[in-house]
Amino acid sequence: MKRRSPVISMFAMIVALGGLLMGFDASVISGVIKFIEPEFGLTKLQLGWSVASLTFTATLAMLVAGPLSDRIGRRTVLRYAAILYAVSALASALAPTYTFLVIARMIGGFGVGASLILAPMYIAEMAPKEIRGRLVSFNQLNIVIGISLAFFTNYLILKLGKSNLNWVSTWKIDEHNWRWMLGLETIPAILYFCGLFFVPTSPRWLIMKGRYDEAKLVLSKYVEPSQADKTVEEIKEHIALDQNKEKVSVKELFVPAMRLVLMIGIVVAVLQQITGINSVFFYAPMIFEQSGIGTDASFIQAILVGVTNLVFTILALLFIDRLGRKPLLSAGVAGMTICLFLLAYGFSTATYTLSAESIPTLVENVDLSALDNIAGTTYNSDIEFNEALASVLPSDVVAAHKSEIIKASILMNPKLILVGILGFVASFAISLGPVMWVLFSELFPNRIRGIAISFVGVINSSVSLAVQWIFPWQLEALGSAGTFAIYGAFALIGLLFIIRVIPETKGKSLEELKNNWSKHNVLYKM
Repeated sequence: MKRRSPVISMFAMIVALGGLLMGFDASVISGVIKFIEPEFGLTKLQLGWSVASLTFTATLAMLVAGPLSDRIGRRTVLRYAAILYAVSALASALAPTYTFLVIARMIGGFGVGASLILAPMYIAEMAPKEIRGRLVSFNQLNIVIGISLAFFTNYLILKLGKSNLNWVSTWKIDEHNWRWMLGLETIPAILYFCGLFFVPTSPRWLIMKGRYDEAKLVLSKYVEPSQADKTVEEIKEHIALDQNKEKVSVKELFVPAMRLVLMIGIVVAVLQQITGINSVFFYAPMIFEQSGIGTDASFIQAILVGVTNLVFTILALLFIDRLGRKPLLSAGVAGMTICLFLLAYGFSTATYTLSAESIPTLVENVDLSALDNIAGTTYNSDIEFNEALASVLPSDVVAAHKSEIIKASILMNPKLILVGILGFVASFAISLGPVMWVLFSELFPNRIRGIAISFVGVINSSVSLAVQWIFPWQLEALGSAGTFAIYGAFALIGLLFIIRVIPETKGKSLEELKNNWSKHNVLYKM
C-alpha cells in the first residue's frame, strides 16, 4: 500500500496557511500607511518603522523558533503563532496611538518569523521524499498568495467604504478603513489555529522525544504498519547520526576555504533586498500615487503587483530545474536593472504645476486656499514640489491630501511607471526571489549548511528591515527618481557579480564547484 498522498497533502495545505498569513500580514500595511500618517502625525522615519517593525521581530523569532520547536513541538509553536497573528490583527485594528500600533505589529512579527521557519520544516518532516519538494513549495506559494490577497482586500475595503450600503455605514468601514484592513486578518488566523488541531504531531519530533509508539501511530494513518516501523527506525538512525556529529561553529564560515562561498552568499542575500523589492511590496499604493493616478487607481495597480508576483513565482518553480540557477538569476536581475532605471527615468520627467482654478475643487470641505501661493509655478522634480507644499500647508494636511494634489498638478506618463513596477516584480519573482534559497542549499557544504543559511538569512532580513524603514524618508529626501536610480545601481553591480563570479550549481557537487573556481581563479581559490 502506497503512502496516502492526499492525506499528507491536506496536512501540508493546512500548515502552509501560515505562509498565507505571513504574506498577508507583511503586505496589508501597504494600504494602511496612507491613512495612519496624517491620523497619528508621523514623520517619514516613524512611518517607515510602522512597516519595518514587523520584520524586526520576525527576524528575532526566526532565531528562536527552531530551538523552541525542538522543545515543545512544531505544531504547538505554530498554534502559538496563529494566536499571535490574531492578537496582532485585533490590536492593530483597535490601536489608539502610533506606539500601540507598532507594538501590535511587532507581536505579529513573532508569528511571521515562527511560521516562516516551522511551516516548511513540519511539511518536510511529514512528506515522503517523492513529493517533498512540491509540498514544501506550498508554503512559498501561499506567501505569494497572501501578498496578493492583502492588496485585493485593501482595495475591496477602500471601495466598500465609498459605497452607500447601510451595513457599511453601520460598521463605519469608510471612517475606519485602515483598521478594517488590519483587522480582517483575524479571520484566517482563527481558521489557521483551528485547522492545526486536525494535523498530527510531527513523527520526527515524537521520535526525538523517545515517543516511538506515538510516532508509529501517526505514521500508520498514511502508511502500512510495517512501513511505519521501518520509517521510525530510519528516523532514529538519522537523529542518532545528527547527535553524534561534531557541533559546527560560526568560525568555520570564515576559514579561507569558505571565503568565496560565503562572499557569494552574503552578496546575493544583500542584493535580494537592497534592490528594493520590499519597498514595492509594502509601499505599492504610495509609489503609484506618486505618478498622479489617484488613490483608487493606485490600489487597483497594487493588485496587479500581487498577481504578477504570483504568476512569475509559479513560472520560476516550473523553470528553475530546467533552465538552471545562473540563467534565471542573470536574466532576472538584468530585467530588474532595466526596470529600475526605467522607473528612475519616468519619475525624472515629471513636472508639477497647480492651476488656480483646480485648487478649490481638490478636496471637499477642506480649505486648501493656501495653495494659491504656489499656483501657476512649475516644479521640475517631486523634491521641489514637496518643499513648496510644505512651505504653505501643515504636514498633516499634505499627508492626508497629497494624492489629490499630485493628481491635479503632475504631468508625466503613469503607464511607464506601471510597466516599470510590474516588470521589476516579474523579474524578481522569477529570479532572486526563489532562486536565492535554492542556490544557498546547493552552494554550502552539508556540514555547515544549516548555520551558513541562518547566517546569510539574518543578513538578508537585516537589509530588508533597513530598506523598509528608510523608504518613505528616501522618497522625501532623494525623490522617486533618485530612489529608484540607487536601486538600479545596486542591481547593475549585482548583475555584474552574478555574471562574473556565481557558478551554475544545478546538478553539481561541491567538489565540482571547487575545481571550477580553482581552475578559473575567480577572486579567491578554494
